[in-house]
Amino acid sequence: MTASSRTAGKGASLRKDGGRPFARILVANRGEIALRIIRTCRDLGVETVAVYSDADVEAGHVVAADTAVRLGPAPATESYLRADAIVDAARETGAEAIHPGYGFLSERAAFARAVMDAGLTFIGPTPDAIDALGDKLTARRTAKDAGVPVVPGTYEAAAVDRPDQAAAVVGAAEEVGFPLLVKASAGGGGRGMRRVTTAADLPAALAGGAAEALAAFGDGAVYLEREVRPARHIEVQLLGDAHGTIVALGERDCSIQRRHQKLVEESPAPGLTLGERAQLHDLAIRAARGAKLHNAATAEFLFDTDRRFWFLEVNARLQVEHGVTELVTDLDLVAEQLWIAAGAPLSEAVLAAAANALTPDRHAIEVRLAAEDPARSFAPSPGRVGDWRMPSGPGVRVDTALRAGERVPPHYDPLIAKVMTVGPDRGTAIDRMRRALDEVAVTGIQTTLPFDRALMRDAAFAAGELSTDWVATRWAGDARRAEALVRAAQVAAGVADGVPVGAATDPSLRKDGSGSAWREAGRRASADRWPR
Repeated sequence: MTASSRTAGKGASLRKDGGRPFARILVANRGEIALRIIRTCRDLGVETVAVYSDADVEAGHVVAADTAVRLGPAPATESYLRADAIVDAARETGAEAIHPGYGFLSERAAFARAVMDAGLTFIGPTPDAIDALGDKLTARRTAKDAGVPVVPGTYEAAAVDRPDQAAAVVGAAEEVGFPLLVKASAGGGGRGMRRVTTAADLPAALAGGAAEALAAFGDGAVYLEREVRPARHIEVQLLGDAHGTIVALGERDCSIQRRHQKLVEESPAPGLTLGERAQLHDLAIRAARGAKLHNAATAEFLFDTDRRFWFLEVNARLQVEHGVTELVTDLDLVAEQLWIAAGAPLSEAVLAAAANALTPDRHAIEVRLAAEDPARSFAPSPGRVGDWRMPSGPGVRVDTALRAGERVPPHYDPLIAKVMTVGPDRGTAIDRMRRALDEVAVTGIQTTLPFDRALMRDAAFAAGELSTDWVATRWAGDARRAEALVRAAQVAAGVADGVPVGAATDPSLRKDGSGSAWREAGRRASADRWPR
């Protein structure tokens, strides 16, 4: 499924002459995604420049890069969101291109233009494509014009600061229908989003959503969208080159969420028929073609109980969960991004993966391990990490930049690792994830590990009963059930309330802590501690 036939260009020989896409690039990000990009650059023989704030002086991505440049103090507005400082750093270090990763400036068309105006290459979609896709309102209009079914809602920003337009906004909301969502036009991750059930609640939701969006993204534009519920959240990975080819590389189910932020992703999406998968991929390509996509992007859809797909938005960048697609396709999406940015057409490997996207022969799952407390509505839990042990073995991949003794700062996203497993089928991938999560050891901070372990042992999840309401109904919605799930996960791991199963009858488990099993129990209790 390509948007057009491939056309030859001067980039066609780039992969065949033994060269590299760039000599040196700057990675305008931090944490695991910055380290992820740096590793691919090492494989390609590309030198890297890291940037950092005062909170990340000794961070993993800084240590791994060939060169590092300080941006400023810890707050992102004074460091990672300073486009001028990042462009200056690239110039000063001789970088030829800038990779934005995800988050921060990755979907800012103005940043992409600043990079290009400086004579550098932006590794991502073109500024025009970011304008057409990165802004959700523009993306909705683009998808509608391409004949893609869009979630009912408005197509222009709500006049939040125009009291004289209040009646018109309420009228638009009533036409959309309640309950509805107030959503930020820029950015994502649930920021700026408010659920509204009555017209009386609309003004406060608009004001609050706009203020949060302005603080998070520098853009307070918000719009109205009907709430499709219950539903699944399914997205399609897209790649496009400068020669007019656009392909779909399969889909990912991202329905397990809290506060509209993803917790778990998997590919392929469970339970889709071949016809539904083909329809979904075609809709995603049509939306991307309408915006003349160049490089990597992801088209996101809701899948309702009537088995209809509704377009939500396009993330015009690399996704957090791109590793799931890499495990299913055997591609390095970051490497493909670099080659595309250098002018090369989509590789033969990409085209082969796209041809097989409807009938994948393996299944992959990703769990986002975050410094959050799932017993307290996933509240952030920054701090200094004590023990740090990640899993390994057959079918396991971990993307992280964190090390033992390092501090998780409160200034940025709490994601600290992505644990991924792959197998010939979904059941195998889940079994491997259970084993992998039982190998994880983290002390010093609270993490989402208890939730992750419970989820992988939940019968409804194993049966593929997925919904964006899963966390609200099966976890946060029933505290007693949540506690039962945690206890089940602990017992399966050999621990109950921090005490190893069998401790009362096993004399080797001495209370002085000298027994190895006792120490293991203490480790698990620390990693899984739940404030009472």
